[in-house]
Amino acid sequence: MKALITGITGFVGSHLAEHLLGEGIEVTGTMRSHSSLRHIRHLLPDMCLYECELMDPQAVEHMMADIRPDLIFHLAAQSFVPMSWESPAETMTNNIVGQVHLLEAIRKLGLASKVLIACSSEEYGHVEEFEVPVKETNPLRPISPYAVSKIAQDYLGYQYFKTYGQHIIRTRTFNHHGPRRGEQFVSSNFAKQIAEIEKGLKPPVLYVGNLEAKRDFTDVRDVVRAYRMAMDNCEAGEIYNIASGQCHEIREVIRILLSYSTVDITIEEDKTRLRPSDVKVLVGDYSKFYEQTGWKPEIPFEQTMKDLLNYWRNELA
Repeated sequence: MKALITGITGFVGSHLAEHLLGEGIEVTGTMRSHSSLRHIRHLLPDMCLYECELMDPQAVEHMMADIRPDLIFHLAAQSFVPMSWESPAETMTNNIVGQVHLLEAIRKLGLASKVLIACSSEEYGHVEEFEVPVKETNPLRPISPYAVSKIAQDYLGYQYFKTYGQHIIRTRTFNHHGPRRGEQFVSSNFAKQIAEIEKGLKPPVLYVGNLEAKRDFTDVRDVVRAYRMAMDNCEAGEIYNIASGQCHEIREVIRILLSYSTVDITIEEDKTRLRPSDVKVLVGDYSKFYEQTGWKPEIPFEQTMKDLLNYWRNELA
């Protein structure tokens, strides 16, 4: 069996590649000319890389004709919410047009590939407290350009399923964290700051944004296991939440990370870290996915935070 992972050099892509290789699946991943390979360097002897710009339809079609994958995990995207406010047009173009080229290549070549589109809980946007935990039927009220782009990806997947019969599964994954998470994301940023303070690279001050936001955190290693199970067990055309079903306030993330450090650290608000608009609470109901696959998260939140902090300690060593 052959799998293609778009965005394999990223946080989730690297963990998914490890998981699929562990199952004996042949893995190919897309990369750009300027992509960093640091997350997947240890995997290079066992997998293939294909340099392809998803914004180039001819390049995408040529790649798909060469690989003809059985499974496609479409992860490539501009995934940092604050960046979408700074570059809304680029976020829209990158996330939507790249996926159109991928689905068009499948259509033109007549491939029978199963496709998983990694959508996002950010699509739900403004959620009322009485709507928690959030089900797949909840209204979509996006409050960032990123969220709008993910809704477009979501419904493009549905459209290609209905119009062309493509085997497309859509997942709305809630916050997922763990080793290799980019430092621009909240928990990873805190972990890196703590690791830098421990090594004396910066003063003992932890800069933070909104600590009152409540999020549903799932370990990335549980998430990639869910993606693989979705391919075997989920129905084409359907949408599934992937979440832990548990809520953690951002200040709790800090408390847990600090509990693994012996350094005295002061917490200070940095107004530049506050978003123009922010989702107050996001907790997912993953019962539909559980009933379809039997999946449930296995890695405790505290273990995820510990592994993330140790990742940054090793990176800075």
